[in-house]
Amino acid sequence: MRKDIHPENYRLVAFKDMSNDDVFLTKSTAEAKETIEVDGVEYPLVKLEISRTSHPYYTGKTKLVDTAGRIDKFKNKYKKFKKEEKKAE
Repeated sequence: MRKDIHPENYRLVAFKDMSNDDVFLTKSTAEAKETIEVDGVEYPLVKLEISRTSHPYYTGKTKLVDTAGRIDKFKNKYKKFKKEEKKAE
């Protein structure tokens, strides 16, 4: 086996689903700027938009997730084309 190929900062990290506040611990090398206390122990915190507890595939529930305002950006971007179509008629 090759030596020195594995990351040094492999540790327990808390991942938090921001849509339903579910927190789970797993080993990771993900960088984290925040920490969270779970069962009296402090862990680095990585925030997620969707996890296994909120993803429609796993929950069976369809849910519109638009955290970055992507739908509004799209509508605003193409709003001008809709006005041009009406003028052409």
